[in-house]
Amino acid sequence: MIRLANADDAAAICAIYNRYVLNTTISFEDTTVRAPAMAERIAAVFAAGLPWYVCEEDDVILGYAYASPWRTRHAYRFSVEISAYISPERKQSGIGSQLYVHLIDDLQQRGMHSVIAGISLPNPASVALHEKFGMTKVAHFKEVGFKFGRWIDVGYWEKQL
Repeated sequence: MIRLANADDAAAICAIYNRYVLNTTISFEDTTVRAPAMAERIAAVFAAGLPWYVCEEDDVILGYAYASPWRTRHAYRFSVEISAYISPERKQSGIGSQLYVHLIDDLQQRGMHSVIAGISLPNPASVALHEKFGMTKVAHFKEVGFKFGRWIDVGYWEKQL
């Protein structure tokens, strides 16, 4: 079941996200996020008038996707950055696609014009997900992140809705 997130989902979202923080370069954060801080992030997305969705099965959160403002200047108000994180045990199960169907449809209904995704590279699964939804690579920044003792590239994909 895909539904909008709420503050009660924060701990389950942290359980998914913090595994990426601690074990991958997919997130550039290097310390775990606690449930109260995640609840604040969820609230900030909703306060910006944007959606945050979770995929839930048998009362267990399996993944989530959300949009956040691309930039703070007023002219960017119709552009958003999208992100999705899936429980490592359920990657490649179609959950990311299910979440993005809801997220992108919601963003279109809200009048958003452009969706942007930043992806640490290499990350073939994330690239495939975003390109499945018609996003195209528009930028590649070399060695802009440093985590686990190595430099990491970041690519940006975009799509006009």
